[in-house]
Amino acid sequence: MSSLLKVDHELKMKVDCFRERITNEAEDLVASFFPNKLLELDSFLKEPMLNIQDLTQIHSEMNLPVPDPILLTNSHDRLDGPNLKKRKLEDDDHCTGTKVFVMPNGMLKSNAPLVEIIEKVKPEIRLLIEKCNTVKMWVQLLIPRIEDGNNFGVSIQEETVAELRTVESEAASYLDQISRYYITRAKLVSKIAKYPHVEDYRRTVTEIDEKEYISLRLIISELRNQYVTLHDMIFKNIEKIKRPRNSNAETLY
Repeated sequence: MSSLLKVDHELKMKVDCFRERITNEAEDLVASFFPNKLLELDSFLKEPMLNIQDLTQIHSEMNLPVPDPILLTNSHDRLDGPNLKKRKLEDDDHCTGTKVFVMPNGMLKSNAPLVEIIEKVKPEIRLLIEKCNTVKMWVQLLIPRIEDGNNFGVSIQEETVAELRTVESEAASYLDQISRYYITRAKLVSKIAKYPHVEDYRRTVTEIDEKEYISLRLIISELRNQYVTLHDMIFKNIEKIKRPRNSNAETLY
């Protein structure tokens, strides 16, 4: 079989070393890392920062006071007909672009409690993606060559790879969700700066902060559950995953 494809011996040795390294790392992940990580995340879910009952505690103070309303006096000309066009031209000469309320206290900060949680959650998401990729590569390398019959173990391997790929995809979507939170909140704060008298914009910021807090707790719970599911699935089927085909095919009756 090897005569059909010439492979450099030194290169083959390097590839074999890579396969062995992936195998050792993946087996350690399933046997030790996954159960330890699920216990760690379960403990994280019990910390006070993730068990706030009164969600008003995570509201960030808006340092955008409502400005005094602009009052028109009798000295203003009636804005109709030619006077309206004249006033509009004068305004265009003195002001360009959209008027935005100047923030008196410098930069408007993000929600500090949520940022603290996000900075702890993001590395966990990235870690899950990386470890799933390693285990997925290990299982794929264990898949034997394509043959007729006796493929039940191969189907278990393929199902395991599909589950690992699904977990990777879901974890990546959590990162997208965090990015969407920041951009959505930034747009709302910009609206407050532009329309400081509109109370609904301010209320919407607090609503989206509360929603993100609940979502972050759910993300951590899902990360824990994914470690549990992967460990359980692989551990229960480890025999078929490592040896998908028996040396002698079983007789079917």
